[in-house]
Amino acid sequence: MAAGTTGLPYLTSRHPYPSDGRPDGRWRAVLRRSAPLLPAVAVIALLAVPSVSAADASGGSGNAADVASALLVLYCLVRVLRERARPLTRTAALVLGLPVLGVTVAAITSHDPASSLPGVARYLQIFVLVPAALLLLVRDRADFRLVAGSVVALALAQGSVGVVQYLTGTGASYMGEDIRAVGTFGPTDVMGMATVVSYGLVIAVGFALADEWNAPRGQRAVALVCAGLLCVPLALSFSRGAWIATAVALVLQLALSGVRRAAGIMLAAGALGVVLVGGLGVGSHMITERLDSITRVADAPDQSVTDRYTMWAAATDMWREQPVTGVGLKGFPAHRDSHASLALSSGSDTEGAGRIFQRQPLLSPHNMYLLVLSEQGLLGLVALASSWAALLVCALRRLPGARRSRRGSDCALAAAGLLIWQLVDFTYADIGGPSTVLTAVVLGLAAWWALDRRANGGAAPA
Repeated sequence: MAAGTTGLPYLTSRHPYPSDGRPDGRWRAVLRRSAPLLPAVAVIALLAVPSVSAADASGGSGNAADVASALLVLYCLVRVLRERARPLTRTAALVLGLPVLGVTVAAITSHDPASSLPGVARYLQIFVLVPAALLLLVRDRADFRLVAGSVVALALAQGSVGVVQYLTGTGASYMGEDIRAVGTFGPTDVMGMATVVSYGLVIAVGFALADEWNAPRGQRAVALVCAGLLCVPLALSFSRGAWIATAVALVLQLALSGVRRAAGIMLAAGALGVVLVGGLGVGSHMITERLDSITRVADAPDQSVTDRYTMWAAATDMWREQPVTGVGLKGFPAHRDSHASLALSSGSDTEGAGRIFQRQPLLSPHNMYLLVLSEQGLLGLVALASSWAALLVCALRRLPGARRSRRGSDCALAAAGLLIWQLVDFTYADIGGPSTVLTAVVLGLAAWWALDRRANGGAAPA
């Protein structure tokens, strides 16, 4: 067996953790080999801890998971220097380093460079440093499954809290009732639980669709059960953006796994949805109304839709004013009122889930592409979007080989699904809130599959 750069063998057997013969020997080997991934798992686990979010959910207020992500980066740096492990390939360095260009230029050209520094740190954390750390720490598909499985476990935990909130009326306020499932993220980050649950659902579906000869025993069955369970809290989150992104990601995952299989699964999923919503009436009225609101853009849209499109227009207007470098990082709030129409409300109402009523200011356009365009200009958007597009292309290029060899197709489908979900969701959301650090972890997993030579046994580009 070929040795990896860390000195550990590249393990491909059905039981990849050798035992020393004692009853507890295999578990000792599992713990010993998984130890380098504990910082990454800690970042994920700490997202289950309730945090007090700032009123500005887009501000990226720090929490325990953010601190853990900084320690993850530091741990990776120390490990690389101590073990003299291989650096990033030229392709990986270019793809992950592209966002640095736009962020740096936007900070330098900002009218207030000092106020842009927190934005620089946030962008580098989410799109460069944490993904690069995961790319270096994950050694093989067993490591990928461990980190991805931790995301699914977090999604199940947050989803369970969300379902209880809906059933007991202790969630965030929605249509006059405290029934919106938000997990431990609270009403100021209503997208937090929906994002986590969506990640878990996409990973579970990717693992369930794969046909791996050396996958852990029972992985497909467990993944299928997890996917079914996670559909419930996702529906009860009433998050239109998460619904759309998840639907697109799952359909494309099914298509990538095979057309015949996709048709059968979609028919079964449709029948299950009819039984749950139509037959059992699981949130049918409110879910149906929320779905209908997606199409009511020009004809009697609700205030949240009006606010969203008003801020989109404001972001576009800012870009026209500074087309190349934008108005500067963290500059959207300062320029919003001078570019937004009178249709924009003063803020959104938040209440429930243990919080008192408060008005949450609308300080971002809730569209990642327009946020980058307005604050970093065309240069920043091209740099960031090119990085994401390169990741997706590289991930999809490796998928056919993984399917033919039945080696890594579960990782391939999960990574491709996560990237697709994120790119679609960025049309309706941007970075901000406690759950944002999980986006960095997800991008790191996708980067490993797309750029690391050990992902499917092939050679990565130099």
